Amino acid sequence: MSKPIALITGATSGIGWSTAKTLADRYALILCGRRAERLQSLSEELSKVTQVTTLQFDVRDKEAVFQSIEGLPAEWQAIEVLVNNAGNAHGLDPIQSGNIDDWDAMIDINVKGLLYVSKAVISGMTNRKKGHIVNIGSIAGKEVYPNGNVYCASKHAVDAINNGMRIDLNPFGIRVTSINPGLVETEFSDVRFKGDSERADSVYKGYAPLKPEDVADVVDFVVSRPAHVTLSDIILLPTAQASSTIVKKAP
Repeated sequence: MSKPIALITGATSGIGWSTAKTLADRYALILCGRRAERLQSLSEELSKVTQVTTLQFDVRDKEAVFQSIEGLPAEWQAIEVLVNNAGNAHGLDPIQSGNIDDWDAMIDINVKGLLYVSKAVISGMTNRKKGHIVNIGSIAGKEVYPNGNVYCASKHAVDAINNGMRIDLNPFGIRVTSINPGLVETEFSDVRFKGDSERADSVYKGYAPLKPEDVADVVDFVVSRPAHVTLSDIILLPTAQASSTIVKKAP
């Protein structure tokens, strides 16, 4: 392989898509996602810039995760950078009326899915005593807001896992970074509000939210630091946002 290898989950949209484009100049890419057509489209685009392979799986599917990653050809197995980007939010309901299926989806994707992918990749990093794991968290992992309950809990779990990874992987020289964005204009709100586009669009009106490219730029900066430098925990907000619930919007 002519370049170091980066594996990106949730590469078929939003932050993952932008991160893949941003890293393509310096990394060979393993693009992971659920949607085959989007994986194919992104692969065709980025193959003009770098070496690309794709893995189609849902991070919730433990067997598919391990079969896909462990089944990579030998030349693709020395993964240097893992970007754990796949994640979601479902619903915005108070705890007493929350939907259990929504709870399961958030825990399964945001927490268990991240763990499955990490487990599949970390063994190679510890053997080589080299690697960098970038976990895309959220400001929701730093504070709790009304009706955020289980989503916030899942992102608090990511924050704890990130810190635990840094401690446990320290003897192996593996760097671990958490990037915690605030409001980013992606498909996130469409998924949270289950296709209610008007409600989703209203989240981003009256101010300038982050764009996926903004988060991708931070990922790129983080992984390009010298080997002796780790940016361990970053909160990234649009200027209009002071906290999860305080956003300066135009009247």
